[in-house]
Amino acid sequence: MIKTEANPDLLPQLLVDLNNDGQLTVCLTGCWNLRNLAIMPDLQQKISLNTVNKASHWDMLLVDELDSTAALIIWQSWGKQLPDRLQVKPEHQRLFNRWQTQSVPTAEPVNAWFNLFFNTAQQLIWGFWAQLTSLVTLLGQLVLDVGYLLRHPQEIPVSEISITIYDAGVRALGITALVGFLIGVVLSYLSALQLKTFGAEIYIIDILGLSIIRELGPLLAAILVAGRSGSSMTAQIGIMRVTEELDALSAMGISHSLRLILPKVMALTMIMPLLSAWTSASALLGGMFSAQNTLDISYQQFFLKLPNVVPLLNVFIGLGKGAVFGFMIALIACHFGFRIKPNTESLGSETTNSVVASITVVIMIDAVFAILFMGVGMP
Repeated sequence: MIKTEANPDLLPQLLVDLNNDGQLTVCLTGCWNLRNLAIMPDLQQKISLNTVNKASHWDMLLVDELDSTAALIIWQSWGKQLPDRLQVKPEHQRLFNRWQTQSVPTAEPVNAWFNLFFNTAQQLIWGFWAQLTSLVTLLGQLVLDVGYLLRHPQEIPVSEISITIYDAGVRALGITALVGFLIGVVLSYLSALQLKTFGAEIYIIDILGLSIIRELGPLLAAILVAGRSGSSMTAQIGIMRVTEELDALSAMGISHSLRLILPKVMALTMIMPLLSAWTSASALLGGMFSAQNTLDISYQQFFLKLPNVVPLLNVFIGLGKGAVFGFMIALIACHFGFRIKPNTESLGSETTNSVVASITVVIMIDAVFAILFMGVGMP
């Protein structure tokens, strides 16, 4: 049998000796605690290997220190049962006896799908919160810029605003008029099929007037501008990030929000009501064209009856929607533009996110307007 001097400073050791009679003796010495086992992780494997021989004699009399965690590790290496031939100090025997009488809880397997769902939901919530915080910060900076320009009107970026008005407004007149006209034709044709059944063809003017001026006109214009001008604004700021133009502006002391964000927001806020009215007018012309061909309602009759069935307040509601839509589209486009990293993959991804977010917010705002003004402007 192996005999060594007891020393509390010794690291835990496992010594194996084969006597002359063929008996295997495993002797544990030193200080067996969690700290020492952490730096010597191979001891647990050595104990498990020597446990295979059930006739082995285990000598733990030279173990100077044994804590409960080390006792648990040794006991688990023994297969959760004490060897038949074991020599151990009485105070250490009590630790093993305690683990024998207690059941060690096993970790229950975590549902992989639940874990994936939880992590995905957590990332979505934190991502939404981060973007909302950034958007509110951008809005606050715009308020500060407006206050600054009110005190210094000579620094209003007139040229940037006029360029944005031309790009996002004037150049969008053709596509908005075409889409509005076609939507008016489709809406009038489908409504005429139902109204003919009840002999109420004249009410097509009510349907087209309220639905287009109050809802469809501003909504169609906003969706088209979000897909056309909003994506262009995001890509423009992203290209400036890739080509390091934004860094150059910062180095020259030029404010990003004053020269890039504010002109776009002001321009879209001003032109969206006009585009909404333009799209509504085109849709009404398409509706009149279809009504004249399918229901034999003349253009003169349409024009004379329209002011009576659509109160003027609906026009102002549509214009107000357009202004709010333009403000949010420009704000979201600039927000995602400044999120673009200096690589082409981020440019395409954030531009797509900008369009999707703008259209989603436009529809949400339209739903809020519909609820708030539910009983307003009705004939």
